[in-house]
Amino acid sequence: MTIAASELKDFESYPPAVKKLVESSLALAGQNLSYKYGSADPANGGFDCSGFIYYVLRESGFTGVPRDSSQQYVWVRKSGSFQAVVSKSDESFELEALKPGDLMFWSGTYDIDRDPPITHSMIYLGREKSTGRRVMVGASDGRVYRDQSRFGVSIFDFKVSRTRAPTNGRTPDFVGYGRIPGLGEG
Repeated sequence: MTIAASELKDFESYPPAVKKLVESSLALAGQNLSYKYGSADPANGGFDCSGFIYYVLRESGFTGVPRDSSQQYVWVRKSGSFQAVVSKSDESFELEALKPGDLMFWSGTYDIDRDPPITHSMIYLGREKSTGRRVMVGASDGRVYRDQSRFGVSIFDFKVSRTRAPTNGRTPDFVGYGRIPGLGEG
């Protein structure tokens, strides 16, 4: 499931590198790719979350992109652009610096012993013109877009809310976001 870039509020004013990243991400979301744990190649029929990020960034000319979400988090943290989000509000001041093209990170999406315990990553797209909803793109084994469950590579609603009950014993927590190292504004 995808949307057109023109459906994003102010897309025409995104910096060129962000436009390119968003357009290539949306193109992949339109290919009916599934969620495939361990995959970073669309030739496999799908991606896992970090594999999608890894593939899209490498295809966009970025080098040194880590393969897993935990190391992608470290990569962004070391660049100095990370913004932690501890609020439970979708309108928190902590989201004021969130920009299209930012990487977003969660913990607790599945059980794994890693340090740091980041288990999920996505790319922030911005807000939809028609609804004003914040949307993101990536690969997931179960997130929502416009109140409908989506699986695989797709567009998803972005909500901070932490009021959900645990699913399969897991409680996903949004940790924060940051600029892709080297993306800049141009």
